[in-house]
Formats: sequence, structure tokens, C-alpha cells
Amino acid sequence: MPQATEQDAAYTDHPSQSGATPVNKAELIEAIAASADVPKSTATRVLDAFTESVTNTLQSGDSVTLVGFGTFAVKERAARDGRNPQTGATIKISAAKLPGFKPGKSLKDAVN
Repeated sequence: MPQATEQDAAYTDHPSQSGATPVNKAELIEAIAASADVPKSTATRVLDAFTESVTNTLQSGDSVTLVGFGTFAVKERAARDGRNPQTGATIKISAAKLPGFKPGKSLKDAVN
């Protein structure tokens, strides 16, 4: 695992399994503002509008495809039997709809 830097020290409370540091909403807003050369308030509105639009689209049953980046879509999880870990009793777990993300080729290539 790579050595932690001073910048990493601020994030030791929540390291991911890979050892990378997670980025929170405020840091993402700062990055968007710096990259697009816009005020943080504008970047905040843009990020909020994006997340709201994706959420509304998924709620309506549609998917959001950003070519090269990836696709946000609703995935169906079937009902299944599970076990209560405390008692060992079999329980029914109901079907559920879950938001999912499938990365696009450009994103995969950038990460690898």
C-alpha cells in the first residue's frame, strides 16, 4: 500500500478498502469550481441540479447515459430468503429496486 501523505492525513477517518481517500461533496464542489472557473455557489447549484436530475430520471424508470463516463440505471433485485444472523431463522427479503452505475470505457481506461 502506498505511503500516506500529509494531504491523506485529513481523511484517515474514512479510508476506502483500496487505501484511497474518499472525496466528499464539499471537496467535489471545490474541484468543479476550480476546473470550470466558476464560483463555488454556481458549482454547488450545478452539482445539486445534476444529482436531482439523475434521481428524478431513475425514479421515472429511465436511465442516464453519459457517453464515455457511464450509465446510471435502476436494477431490480429479486425477492429471496435470508437468515437472521442473531437467531438463524429464515426470513423473507422482499424484492427491491436499486440505483446502479455501469462505468463507460473512457472511465475504465482512466482508472486503469
